Amino acid sequence: MKTIKVAAAVICDSLQEKKRIFATARGYGDFKGQWEFPGGKIEPGETPQQALVREIREELNACIRVGDLIDTIKYDYPSFHLSMDCFWCEVAEGDLTLLEALEGKWLTKDELDSVQWLPADLTLIEQVRRGMEDA
Repeated sequence: MKTIKVAAAVICDSLQEKKRIFATARGYGDFKGQWEFPGGKIEPGETPQQALVREIREELNACIRVGDLIDTIKYDYPSFHLSMDCFWCEVAEGDLTLLEALEGKWLTKDELDSVQWLPADLTLIEQVRRGMEDA
Protein backbone atom coordinates (compact mmCIF):
# COMPACT_ATOMS: atom_id res chain seq x y z
CA MET A 1 0.00 0.00 0.00
CA LYS A 2 1.24 3.47 -0.88
CA THR A 3 2.33 5.71 2.02
CA ILE A 4 1.44 9.41 1.90
CA LYS A 5 3.42 11.71 4.19
CA VAL A 6 1.61 14.86 5.29
CA ALA A 7 1.92 17.55 7.92
CA ALA A 8 -1.03 18.94 9.87
CA ALA A 9 -1.31 22.27 11.68
CA VAL A 10 -3.20 22.33 14.96
CA ILE A 11 -3.58 26.10 14.81
CA CYS A 12 -4.31 27.53 18.23
CA ASP A 13 -5.07 31.06 19.37
CA SER A 14 -1.75 31.15 21.26
CA LEU A 15 1.11 28.67 21.57
CA GLN A 16 1.31 29.68 25.24
CA GLU A 17 -2.34 29.24 26.26
CA LYS A 18 -4.11 27.12 23.58
CA LYS A 19 -7.72 27.98 24.46
CA ARG A 20 -9.11 27.47 20.92
CA ILE A 21 -7.99 25.51 17.86
CA PHE A 22 -8.92 26.04 14.20
CA ALA A 23 -10.45 23.21 12.17
CA THR A 24 -11.60 23.09 8.54
CA ALA A 25 -14.18 21.04 6.67
CA ARG A 26 -12.82 19.44 3.50
CA GLY A 27 -14.10 21.00 0.30
CA TYR A 28 -13.33 18.07 -2.02
CA GLY A 29 -12.87 14.30 -2.38
CA ASP A 30 -14.24 11.24 -0.65
CA PHE A 31 -14.32 12.93 2.75
CA LYS A 32 -15.88 16.22 1.64
CA GLY A 33 -17.59 17.93 4.58
CA GLN A 34 -15.64 16.08 7.27
CA TRP A 35 -13.36 18.07 9.56
CA GLU A 36 -9.59 18.09 9.73
CA PHE A 37 -6.54 19.97 10.86
CA PRO A 38 -5.32 21.94 7.83
CA GLY A 39 -2.09 21.01 6.11
CA GLY A 40 -1.02 18.77 3.27
CA LYS A 41 1.59 16.66 1.54
CA ILE A 42 5.26 17.10 2.33
CA GLU A 43 7.07 17.78 -0.95
CA PRO A 44 10.51 16.27 -1.71
CA GLY A 45 13.23 18.30 0.02
CA GLU A 46 10.81 19.94 2.48
CA THR A 47 10.73 19.48 6.23
CA PRO A 48 7.27 18.94 7.74
CA GLN A 49 7.49 22.45 9.20
CA GLN A 50 8.29 24.00 5.79
CA ALA A 51 5.40 22.05 4.24
CA LEU A 52 3.02 23.45 6.86
CA VAL A 53 4.07 27.04 6.28
CA ARG A 54 3.57 26.58 2.52
CA GLU A 55 0.28 24.67 2.81
CA ILE A 56 -1.31 27.14 5.25
CA ARG A 57 -0.31 30.03 2.97
CA GLU A 58 -1.96 28.18 0.03
CA GLU A 59 -5.08 26.99 1.90
CA LEU A 60 -5.72 29.79 4.41
CA ASN A 61 -3.73 32.78 3.10
CA ALA A 62 -1.88 33.27 6.40
CA CYS A 63 1.64 32.89 7.72
CA ILE A 64 1.98 30.55 10.70
CA ARG A 65 4.57 29.95 13.39
CA VAL A 66 5.16 26.21 13.83
CA GLY A 67 5.62 25.01 17.41
CA ASP A 68 6.19 21.60 18.95
CA LEU A 69 5.38 18.25 17.37
CA ILE A 70 2.29 16.77 19.04
CA ASP A 71 2.52 13.32 17.46
CA THR A 72 2.98 11.44 14.22
CA ILE A 73 -0.27 9.67 13.38
CA LYS A 74 -0.14 6.46 11.35
CA TYR A 75 -3.48 5.52 9.83
CA ASP A 76 -4.58 3.02 7.16
CA TYR A 77 -7.23 4.34 4.81
CA PRO A 78 -8.68 1.85 2.28
CA SER A 79 -6.39 2.97 -0.57
CA PHE A 80 -3.28 4.32 1.21
CA HIS A 81 -1.31 4.47 4.46
CA LEU A 82 -1.15 7.95 6.01
CA SER A 83 1.80 9.22 8.04
CA MET A 84 0.81 12.62 9.49
CA ASP A 85 3.17 14.83 11.51
CA CYS A 86 0.97 17.06 13.68
CA PHE A 87 2.31 20.32 15.12
CA TRP A 88 0.99 23.05 17.39
CA CYS A 89 0.91 26.28 15.36
CA GLU A 90 -0.26 29.86 15.71
CA VAL A 91 -1.00 32.61 13.20
CA ALA A 92 2.05 34.85 12.85
CA GLU A 93 0.71 37.16 10.16
CA GLY A 94 -2.59 37.68 8.33
CA ASP A 95 -6.09 36.35 8.89
CA LEU A 96 -7.23 32.80 8.23
CA THR A 97 -9.14 32.97 4.94
CA LEU A 98 -10.71 29.81 3.51
CA LEU A 99 -9.37 29.25 -0.01
CA GLU A 100 -10.08 25.50 -0.32
CA ALA A 101 -12.17 24.37 2.66
CA LEU A 102 -15.97 24.40 2.81
CA GLU A 103 -16.02 25.82 6.31
CA GLY A 104 -13.69 26.69 9.15
CA LYS A 105 -14.23 27.36 12.84
CA TRP A 106 -12.47 27.91 16.12
CA LEU A 107 -13.22 25.22 18.69
CA THR A 108 -12.71 25.28 22.45
CA LYS A 109 -11.66 22.16 24.35
CA ASP A 110 -15.34 21.43 25.11
CA GLU A 111 -16.34 21.81 21.45
CA LEU A 112 -13.84 19.32 19.97
CA ASP A 113 -16.51 16.61 19.72
CA SER A 114 -19.00 18.91 17.96
CA VAL A 115 -17.70 18.17 14.43
CA GLN A 116 -17.26 14.97 12.41
CA TRP A 117 -13.48 14.53 12.21
CA LEU A 118 -11.71 12.60 9.48
CA PRO A 119 -10.68 9.18 10.87
CA ALA A 120 -6.93 9.95 11.12
CA ASP A 121 -7.52 13.38 12.69
CA LEU A 122 -9.92 11.84 15.22
CA THR A 123 -7.06 9.74 16.62
CA LEU A 124 -5.28 12.98 17.63
CA ILE A 125 -8.22 14.65 19.41
CA GLU A 126 -7.49 13.36 22.93
CA GLN A 127 -3.88 14.58 22.75
CA VAL A 128 -5.07 17.96 21.49
CA ARG A 129 -7.64 18.11 24.31
CA ARG A 130 -4.93 17.37 26.90
CA GLY A 131 -2.74 20.12 25.43
CA MET A 132 -5.48 22.74 25.56
CA GLU A 133 -6.49 24.94 28.47
CA ASP A 134 -10.04 25.66 29.51
CA ALA A 135 -11.51 28.68 27.74
